[in-house]
Amino acid sequence: MGVKRIAVIGAGVSGLGAVKCCLEEGLEPTCFEKRSDIGGLWKYEEIPKSGNLGIYKSLTCNTSKEMTAFSDYPIPDHFPNYMHNSKMMEYLKMYARHFGLMKHIQFQTNVCSIKKRPDFSSSGQWDVVVETEEMQKTYIFDGIMVCSGHYTEKYFPLQDFEGISKFQGSCLHTWEYKHPDNFVGKRVAVIGLGNSGADVASEISRVADQFEDGTKENIDIVIFATGYKLSFPFLSDASGVLDNQYSMFKYVFPPELEKPTLAFIGILQPAGALLPTSELQSRWVVHVFKGLKKLPSRRAMIADINRKKQIMAKDSKKSLKGHRRVTFIDYMDEIASEIGVKPNLLSLLLWDTKLAKEVFCGPCTSYQYRLQGPGKWHGARAAILTQRERILKPLRTRVVKQSHLSPLSWVKSVCVVIFFFIFVLVIMHITSH
Repeated sequence: MGVKRIAVIGAGVSGLGAVKCCLEEGLEPTCFEKRSDIGGLWKYEEIPKSGNLGIYKSLTCNTSKEMTAFSDYPIPDHFPNYMHNSKMMEYLKMYARHFGLMKHIQFQTNVCSIKKRPDFSSSGQWDVVVETEEMQKTYIFDGIMVCSGHYTEKYFPLQDFEGISKFQGSCLHTWEYKHPDNFVGKRVAVIGLGNSGADVASEISRVADQFEDGTKENIDIVIFATGYKLSFPFLSDASGVLDNQYSMFKYVFPPELEKPTLAFIGILQPAGALLPTSELQSRWVVHVFKGLKKLPSRRAMIADINRKKQIMAKDSKKSLKGHRRVTFIDYMDEIASEIGVKPNLLSLLLWDTKLAKEVFCGPCTSYQYRLQGPGKWHGARAAILTQRERILKPLRTRVVKQSHLSPLSWVKSVCVVIFFFIFVLVIMHITSH
């Protein structure tokens, strides 16, 4: 049997990681991206093209660079710890160039449909119809990695607000917001306090008029920071693949398929960075596609899904994405165990105490999932041991030459400290009387 051909839908952070993981395991990926560049939502557009969701100009990553980095490609040490979207795009382009990903991406290509082939029960193959420049083409793939993300369709619940039809002002969703210039002197209400709602409200508050809570006001503009809905229009006729809650085994594999050749990457909501989470998912998926790892039975997968739903029902607030929330470290360890790359702390403690201390006591960065097993990276140890240096580097705005003090200098310094301490005590004694 020849090299398996894999379709990757989307060239954002999840899609780039998926393409790289396919190449790493000897698969042949083809990535379809409807935009003209990589990065997905991280690509800022002042005027988004029709159908493209966008970000606001000031958007800054809310997870630190060490926690956000790909597992085998640390973010440059001089980059800020919390990167502006332009820096994030710069990093993604560096990653794509370094691993030669660009030649595997077809830009300005829209995926129209994904359907099982007639012999799917035996081959597991899919027919993928794409459109570019008003021309359609059909491909046959051995596996599909859906990396279009969970910011694909805005949730705009106007019908839930009484009297909205009588409102004389403007209503818009946060994806339409770019910068505060258009809101100078306006009376603006922001509905929703998620990540974007907090950012937009804070930014607009500097230029818009203010009003008191609990009062009735004539509002000019209402901005809905109400989030997004999952949407996979290319799978709309694939009955039996997904239920209305998008229930999947470990948030990746639909349990109802005869062959595990369809995977969804990065549609969960981790309490942490999405990039390393989706990358680890992709590493697991390519092993399943190659037959190196097996999924449990359909019954076992559904039982696991239902068990997690029950846990989420107790812990999560009622929201669109509550049933997809996961704890970052627990989930990363869970997927790492499936691949066989979860670090063995006991072994590290015996053979590399310094590394064990940093893995156990330091931040849970993704480099630790490259220390052993499939996809082992020889630079992982160094990346872990130098991660604190990369955190401090952008905070050092100037370099001071370190002087080597002589023993006499140390004595003088101690004497100065003692003198200062005695002086403070004397002053306190005088003032108390």
